[in-house]
Amino acid sequence: MADNSNITIEPVSDASDFTQIFHCVAEAFGRQAKDSVWIVTSPGWDTPDGQKRGAASLVKRWQNVKTNKSGKPNTVFLKATLPDPADASKRRIAGMAIWQQASFVDGYGDPPTDDLGADLLQTLDPTDARFAGQMFKSLWKRRIAYAKEKASADPPAIFVLDMCAVDPDFQRRGIAQKLVQWGLDEAKRRGDLECTTEASSMGRGAYQKLGFQPEGTEDIVYEVDAEFASRDKPPNLFLRTGVKH
Repeated sequence: MADNSNITIEPVSDASDFTQIFHCVAEAFGRQAKDSVWIVTSPGWDTPDGQKRGAASLVKRWQNVKTNKSGKPNTVFLKATLPDPADASKRRIAGMAIWQQASFVDGYGDPPTDDLGADLLQTLDPTDARFAGQMFKSLWKRRIAYAKEKASADPPAIFVLDMCAVDPDFQRRGIAQKLVQWGLDEAKRRGDLECTTEASSMGRGAYQKLGFQPEGTEDIVYEVDAEFASRDKPPNLFLRTGVKH
């Protein structure tokens, strides 16, 4: 494992960061994992135009973050930076994470939804849009149900690791663990919220070392129409930090 003492984890504070952030996501989900659902919802991800659109979509979400009743942002975009190998006087974004406080109680977070939104769906091929919609409905089904279960808890919210990606050029340095640990610490600061995530086969080992546990042994079952039966479906497993075995 390479030296990780120069890695800094902090919330994004400038829209210009999202060019490098999208690069991390594209390299991890597109080129390395070849995640079929991410690729379908990121048309042209490996072209200059597609990368601009991808970065702009993240900027739009970042600029429209709402706050909870304590004034904290419901969604936090994190960046992991280290000295740029090409220019040590600059810092390079090597990884990213999105943490979201989710709740169905007003003032305690964003209500989770499986609606991908017209802005995205209208940019996709109609067949791909149907596939993506059905996949995300299955992927986020337990997240939404669990947030509903938490509506009567105190506090009535969960802290969701919505996305975590590290540029493959900078993997095996503990960057993902640092991005996740930041969120676990922030969840404690927000009233000891339970954390949840949907973990890929690549990420779940790291998450489980940090305290996430599956509710069962089965991966998420994707409920899709017969026309999509042969499409590649990335394995994911719902994890949370409050599982008692």
